[in-house]
Formats: sequence, C-alpha cells, structure tokens
Amino acid sequence: MNKVKRERRTFTADFKQQMVNLYQHGKSRSELVAAYDLTPSALDRWITQATQSGSFKTKDNRSQEEKELIALRKELKQLRMENDIPKASRTDNGTKIDILKANRHRYRVVTLCQQLGISRHYAYYQCKANKQKSVVYYADKILTIFKRSYRAYGTRRIRLALQEDGIHVSRRYIARVMKWLLLTSKYTVKRYKAHYKEVNEATTANHLQREFDAGDKRQVIVADLTYIRVNQRWNYLCVLLNLSNRQISGYSVGKHKTADLVMSALSQIKQPLSSLNLFHSDRGKEFDNQLLDDCFKTFNIQRSLSKKGCPYDNAVAEATFKTIKTEFVKDEEFMTTTMLRQAFAAYAYWYNNKRLHSSLGYLPPVKFSKQVPLNFFV
Repeated sequence: MNKVKRERRTFTADFKQQMVNLYQHGKSRSELVAAYDLTPSALDRWITQATQSGSFKTKDNRSQEEKELIALRKELKQLRMENDIPKASRTDNGTKIDILKANRHRYRVVTLCQQLGISRHYAYYQCKANKQKSVVYYADKILTIFKRSYRAYGTRRIRLALQEDGIHVSRRYIARVMKWLLLTSKYTVKRYKAHYKEVNEATTANHLQREFDAGDKRQVIVADLTYIRVNQRWNYLCVLLNLSNRQISGYSVGKHKTADLVMSALSQIKQPLSSLNLFHSDRGKEFDNQLLDDCFKTFNIQRSLSKKGCPYDNAVAEATFKTIKTEFVKDEEFMTTTMLRQAFAAYAYWYNNKRLHSSLGYLPPVKFSKQVPLNFFV
C-alpha cells in the first residue's frame, strides 16, 4: 500500500509558542501531535528552540560552529570570485558589463559591481538595454509553435509547448517575441450571447443539465453543426465531442444539413454505440428526427436536447465550434468539399493529439485520457 504524502504546512511563531506553552503546562507530547496533526520531530524542535534561544528562527538557533562554517563559506566564495574575476579598474565599461553578464548566475550582482568598480544602476541599465538582443534567441521556435497551432496559441500555451521541449521562459518574454515578429492570436474578446426564456414544449428533456465536467466517467457525446464557405457556397460540418476528455470522436462534412450528416459522424465513433449513455445536442431538425430516434432506440442511448433558444445548455459544443471557426476556418479558403474534409481531418488529429486544452489542465485530449482513467475512450 502506497504511503500518502503529507501536505507541507507552515506555522506562525505564535502557534509554535502556544504548542510549547501547552507542553510546559502538562500536555503530553503524543496528545499534541495527535490533536494538531503535527510531526513529533517538529514539536521537539520547537521545544528545543524555545528553551535554548527563545526564538523559532533558524538563524537564531545556529551553533557557534555553524555560524563559523557559514562565514567561512562566504569568505571562500569571495576569494574564488576575486580569483576568477580580478579587479578590472583599467578595463573599459563594455568589457566589465560582459564579465558581469557572464558571471551573474554564479555571484550576486552587488558583489560583482563592487569587484568590477561599477555602479549597480549602470549595470542594471546596460543589462536592460541589451535585453532586446536576446529576443531573437527563441524566436524561430516560438514562430514554429505559433504556425503549427493554426496561429491560435497565445503566450500561455506557447510557454507550455516550449516547456515540453525543455525550454523555460516567461510569458512576458514570449509576448516580446510575438510583438517583435508581429504575431497576433486569432482569438478576439469574448462576447455575451443573449438567450430566450420561453418554455420548451418539446417532449425530449435536457438530461445533461450543463454537467460539463472533464474526467467524468459517464459516456456522453455532445454534438453540433456549423457552416463553412466552400467556393462561394455553404457546406456543413458536424462534430461529435466526447464530453469526458473533450476529444473529437466523430465528424462529417457535407453540402446539406440533414440527419444523414449526423449519422455519418456517428459511424466514425470507434467504440460500439451501445456503450454510449447520453447524446446531447440543440433542437435543430437534423438532430430531432425519426432517423436518429430509431438509431438511439436500437442502441439504447438516451436523448438530451437543449432548452429552446439557450446555447448555454450546449456550451461545450458551442465553445468548440468557436475554437474551430477561429483556429481552422478563419483566413482559410476551401475550393471543394473534399479539400475541406481533408483539411479538417488534419486539424482534428492535431486537436486530439497536440492541442493544449485549458479545461484539461493544458493537456491534449489523448494524453489526458491516459492520465485520467475513463470507461470510454474514442
């Protein structure tokens, strides 16, 4: 059986003093440990510190040998610096700044300035002035990630993508690079969508009830359609989304918005349809029809429809289509339905296997599925 790791806690000096007072007034060591969920070693340390120095700070409880050892280490570090960086009183300021930048990861900037004979103000100014030169260091890498993300990633996702390659930089640095390269994410400001409150008189109810939690073991598919211009005509895209891991489990492209388009997307689901518990969509006729009813009855799948005029009941599908419209459709031209279908196949693969999803802790759906045990993967 694996031992549960204790969560790290911090205690104030007042709390530590209260524990010591309770111990000194008769409370046993075991009672205090059990009542306040403490470790015996921590309680013993507090009692010793209160008895010896009256302070709970580490520096106030060091022995004379420890203090001398720390002083010797500081002196040794100073001697090493003086040996590595001899005083450069006759060296020009440019060389001094180069020496400082090459060694600031080893020694404090204040100490380096004293050794080199320059002011801290001048040193920090020169480092800031030269910072723009370092922008180009990871520019190619950031540009590649940005293009591969269908020009959709911002600083947060680019930073996470760089970390996967072992590159650790700040979002501020990435923002400077993107500004320097004139890169702007396709995403715009979110806009509020009004919805109506009329009573829905249809017989099929909303069984999903906006339970959109990622990692849920229920086998739920949410669906929606959108239109995409193909050679000056509208084509339609149907997408089926696995609610548990936000993975595109099925899709279809066609020239007409019909139930056959939805059935074509259903046929792409890799698992048996009988393994589904719930199928949720809006109240479009392509979803609420006899063909789909017969299919769901055959495989014992429960239907769920959004409330009339309320897109929030199918918010995950709506948000996914906004993502698709922004990342995949925007600034693209499709001349044929076949071209659209092939392009979306490539995008769906990237979406499932590479794209970082904020609702999944910035993991791709496939990787999230491997980390979170689910009953149903598509």
